Amino acid sequence: MSQKLNGKIAVLTGGTSGIGLATAKRFVAEGAQVFITGRRKAELDAAVTAIGRGATGVQADASKLSDLDLLYQTVKADAGRIDVLFVNAGGGSMLPLGQITEQQYADTFDRNVKGVLFTVQKALPLIQDSASIILTGSTAGTEGTAAFSVYAASKAAVRSFARNWILDLKERRVRINTLSPGATKTPGLVELAGPDPAQQQGLLDYLASRIPMGRVGEPDEIAKAAVFLASDDASFVNGIELFVDGGQAQI
Repeated sequence: MSQKLNGKIAVLTGGTSGIGLATAKRFVAEGAQVFITGRRKAELDAAVTAIGRGATGVQADASKLSDLDLLYQTVKADAGRIDVLFVNAGGGSMLPLGQITEQQYADTFDRNVKGVLFTVQKALPLIQDSASIILTGSTAGTEGTAAFSVYAASKAAVRSFARNWILDLKERRVRINTLSPGATKTPGLVELAGPDPAQQQGLLDYLASRIPMGRVGEPDEIAKAAVFLASDDASFVNGIELFVDGGQAQI
């Protein structure tokens, strides 16, 4: 590795699987000290083991402000600052208009909007000038998808946060960018199809048919883009939405 993040302190929420875990591995390989969060202790411990030296796990639900306080208390005590903040925790489910429930709405917006807002806001005392903040968006925030409107709206809100926050933090030269994956082979995606492996593969095949490159993405491909946004290679990249989607949102 080129050590593009050598000596940097990175905080990554939602780091126990999929894109988050792949990115945490990349960050450590590039020289960063990484703090990851996860809601379930067993999965969190397994992820820390998989990442190896340079990773610290903090059990936290990003939608709970008290958990975020615990996260940043740990980071402050162990590292004293944040150079890279990758706000990746989130999720959603599928329900068509007419069947959307208050519970689904609250769960999705608590995780994807409230969680993002307060993950960033509560980090500000530790965020260094010229730091990089990366928000996880989605092609769903740009495209239309049946039965996915609540999730899509939450990701559109994330994109809007980045546009506005770069103005709020411009005096500190903090870069805030949105990384928007397309369909990526993660546990969170395949589980949308239910527990049946055949249905899961059917979903992946359908999604691949909508992508100009003819396949879904791999978590490590998203992670490599996150390294770029976190590093000094992106020193003049600010406020963008970087699609890593095989062309999915461009047609």
